[in-house]
Amino acid sequence: MVSAKTNRRLPHAARPAQAETGKRSAQEARKAERREAILAAALEEFSARGFAGTRLDDVARRAGIAKGTIYLYFRDKESLFQELVRAMLSPVVGAIEAAPLADMPVRAIAEMIVDLFVREVYGTRRKDVIRLIIAEGPRFPKLAEFYYREVIARVMPAMQALLARAVKRGELGSDALARFPQLLIAPGLVAVVWNGLFERFSPLDVREFMRAHLDLIFGARSAT
Repeated sequence: MVSAKTNRRLPHAARPAQAETGKRSAQEARKAERREAILAAALEEFSARGFAGTRLDDVARRAGIAKGTIYLYFRDKESLFQELVRAMLSPVVGAIEAAPLADMPVRAIAEMIVDLFVREVYGTRRKDVIRLIIAEGPRFPKLAEFYYREVIARVMPAMQALLARAVKRGELGSDALARFPQLLIAPGLVAVVWNGLFERFSPLDVREFMRAHLDLIFGARSAT
């Protein structure tokens, strides 16, 4: 039988375990913060210098850590770049994959994708990741391949299926969009390239530009 005196000690005996749990939680939080700092510094360096010109020494300096610390989180510069792509763009891809699109009219789906692109990609530093892929992909095919697997190969089949369904429903007069779903997202890439090069001369209203493209595909929007 456990005495009252022993009972009074049980909560105190649990304290070391609680303290250890709290210590681990604090360590995990610090690791997560350091990892985010490395990714943020990597985005700045890759954007400024390109993939080839970026050195891990510079990433570490910008993140405020020793260079060796980077290797605790990322194997090399390529894996750092890949994780930057994944961390930046996977949430957007996941949002598209999780959206209940099957019963929506195709025009509503296209407008939702435009709004998502403008808000979550063009309106954020994610557009810089896309610019990096466009600029560096031809010289570094593995980076382009990784982007294709992580982003395009996840989104394109779903879009193609939705557009094929729209053709069967009679929402589209031609199957061209279902055969080439790239046509739907092409203006987004044009906007990223155009404003990256010419924004100071002739800025492009990305939302209206992409909506004008939808008008060409689906017809002008009703005024009501």
